[in-house]
Amino acid sequence: MPRLRVTAPLSRLALLLLLTMALGSCAGRATAPSQAAATSAPAVCRTPAAASDEAAAPAIAWIQPATHRAALDAWCSATGRPVVVARHIQSQPPAEVDDELVIVSWNLHVGTADLAGLVRALRAGAFTQGRPVSHFVLLLQEAYRDDDSVPVELPPGRAFARALGRVVHGDRVRTDVVALAEALGLSLYYVPSMRNGAPGETREDRGNAVLSTEPLTDLAAIELPFEKQRRVAVAATVAARDGAGRPYRLRVASVHLESTTTARRLWVLVSGARVRQARGLLEALRPHDRLIVGGDFNTWFGFRDETYQTVAASLTDVAAGDRRRTFGRLFRLDHVFAKLPAGWTAGTHRLDERWGSDHYPLLTRLRPAAGDVATH
Repeated sequence: MPRLRVTAPLSRLALLLLLTMALGSCAGRATAPSQAAATSAPAVCRTPAAASDEAAAPAIAWIQPATHRAALDAWCSATGRPVVVARHIQSQPPAEVDDELVIVSWNLHVGTADLAGLVRALRAGAFTQGRPVSHFVLLLQEAYRDDDSVPVELPPGRAFARALGRVVHGDRVRTDVVALAEALGLSLYYVPSMRNGAPGETREDRGNAVLSTEPLTDLAAIELPFEKQRRVAVAATVAARDGAGRPYRLRVASVHLESTTTARRLWVLVSGARVRQARGLLEALRPHDRLIVGGDFNTWFGFRDETYQTVAASLTDVAAGDRRRTFGRLFRLDHVFAKLPAGWTAGTHRLDERWGSDHYPLLTRLRPAAGDVATH
């Protein structure tokens, strides 16, 4: 077994080990996936649902690792279809177009977070010195969907996670991401990573999503290298305008890396598992030079974590000036990274409230270079 280098205070390490055991108990499996299960897995879980009456569901580009196909298929086929909702939001006159785009990255705690409340505050200017925000993108993790598209009966060999989400008096108190997008009038791109609970318990899945006031195109689903649970990052191109009304395009991605691994592979809690997933993510996003990546990277050792250092070696941490914890009082699990052309600026800070989640949101203010209207 490799030697473990302790780079955090002992009190934090002790708490980390306790959290490892607790988080490990959150994952449930059906039966162990087999190769037979993979070859017979339906493709429906990788086909987007036509969730908008305004247009047929667009294609999603799937980027998949070469290994662990059986395990990924076993988890995929227990979920419902991805959801794409395109809302045609009337463009504002150039004089009213914001000179910056606001991007929020946030773990919704399986729908428990008050996303609608945060959006109301955002639109009212609560986080931008009183200036109302009308153009924004939300990069969400642990979004969930609850509807009839999630399969009720699962053949042998399918896999799922234990149901997560706040329960009050036997009822789950949450709002699913499709209903949230409709209520907020936002475009939606959602891809489930895993089923949230046993078939007899829920009709839910959970994963990553992008909600936006701006059009979303060139959708991609990035299946990360398999460790303990299936993880799918989502990426899309945002069509936005600068302060003069000139169009530009920005690639965005929402990611949630593995939280823990199995007890027999405790060592990769510190290094290997999330590093492999981070490298897979970076390779999938490498061609893009106007890029914002936000998410829950589960960097239990914060800025010293090998996963953080792996991503920061390729992308710029635009929240380097705000190093406050995002999960509890000890852990910086959430980050926003960027790759931007010269003249573009981006700055990220942590909001002061959790809005019902167990994570704090990170808010980024992006300003493109004047006159830079390149669209790639």
